[in-house]
Parts: sequence; structure tokens; C-alpha cells
Amino acid sequence: MDFLKRAARFQPPLLVPCLGSSTPFMRLTPIDRDTLWDRAYATLKAALLEGRFAPGERILLRDVADSLGISLTPVRDAVNRLIAERVLERGSVGQGGGATVPLLDAEQFAQLMTVRSSLEPVAAAAAAALASHEQLDAVEHCLHEMKQAVAERQPEHYLEAHYRFHFGIYGTCKMPIVQEIIETAWLRCGPTLRLALPEYVPALKRYEFHVAAMNALRQGNADQAAAAIRADIESARQDVCALLEQQAAAH
Repeated sequence: MDFLKRAARFQPPLLVPCLGSSTPFMRLTPIDRDTLWDRAYATLKAALLEGRFAPGERILLRDVADSLGISLTPVRDAVNRLIAERVLERGSVGQGGGATVPLLDAEQFAQLMTVRSSLEPVAAAAAAALASHEQLDAVEHCLHEMKQAVAERQPEHYLEAHYRFHFGIYGTCKMPIVQEIIETAWLRCGPTLRLALPEYVPALKRYEFHVAAMNALRQGNADQAAAAIRADIESARQDVCALLEQQAAAH
């Protein structure tokens, strides 16, 4: 979990559990005590946005608090907020007041992707007209990082760059309400998107859509930018829904 040390370079900081590890939070970077609740919330939210948690994974308050070097209270408050937002589900008594990442079915996931495919193309179209050269350079850097992460077999780095690519675009659209709704949808579907990671990342299956979006943004072509983002989302929807349906049938 050493790559959590990079969290200080990004806002919000990252929390990256290692699936299968007995100590999933040991790579969290301790946070300043003057912003404990806000930073704990931002750290957990960033991890969910980037798909760092798997569906069904347990989030234990003590593990998070110990990793961040803070008390249980701000962590509990942050987790309770995410539960109230229906991003997490409340854990059992045996989890020490923690939470669980929801297991979405195909219908639930499809609904969230409908929200994304309705709003993210709108944000991308606006970004085509509003993004500066410097902002687009930062977005394109994320695109290169995604490709490099695949070449180096580093899926966690890919997830981080993928999140920053999309939100680097939407962050330039100057539509804060739209951005907030997009973020909420990502928070709820991000962990489920991770299910497609073994197939999705090694083949860069949707990389062509990202390249098309980047080219359209450079050209200031709103329609093409929106179409590329929509195609990216719809491709992910089809693949992940099919996987969820297969898993449901197997059980």
C-alpha cells in the first residue's frame, strides 16, 4: 500500500485499500488534526470515486482511524455521512460501527450509468468551449498516465488516472450542480466499475473513446466530445451489467 504516500499531491487525498490484504488501510497518509472530519470524509470519498473499494468490502472505523492517525469520532462522522448519502451501507455490530460497500445488481448499476450518460456528455460539451490550454494539458497528461499504468501492469494507478481524466474535464464546465450530481453517481457506481478491471485495463478497451474525447476537446468540438464520453459510458454499462447478470445467475 505504499502508493498512498502519493495522496498528498492530490486533492482530495487518496485512501487505497489493498484487496485481499489483512491490513487494507496501512497506506493511508496521516492527516492534520485541524480538518479531521472534512479530510476523513474527503479521503473515503476519493477512494470510492476511484473504485479503490470492491463491492461488499468492509470498512472498519478502527482501521481507518489508525491509518489516518486520528480518533474514531471524525471517522465515524464521515462514514455516517456517506451512509446517509446512500453511498455506503451500515455495518453490523460486529464491524465496530463500520460500513460496507454496497453490492449493486445490474438494474441498479444501469440506473446510475443512465445518470452518468445523461449528464457527463453535457459537461464535456461545455468543457469543449470553456477549458483552457493548461487545463486540457492536465487532462491529456492523465490520458498518458492511464496508458503507462497499463503498460506497467499497475491497475491502481490506472484507476487514479482514469478518475482524474474524467473529472479534469468536468471540472472545467462551470456547472457546479451538474458536477455534484455526476460525483454522486460516481460514488455509488465506482466500486462496481472495478469488477470489470481485469478485462478492462489490460486491453485498454475504452481507451479509444478517451482519445476521441481528448481530440474533440482540443478542437473545441462540443458534439464530438459529448459523443465520445457517452460512448465510453455506454460501453462500460454493457460490459458491467453483463458481468453482474452472470454473477446473479451463478448464485
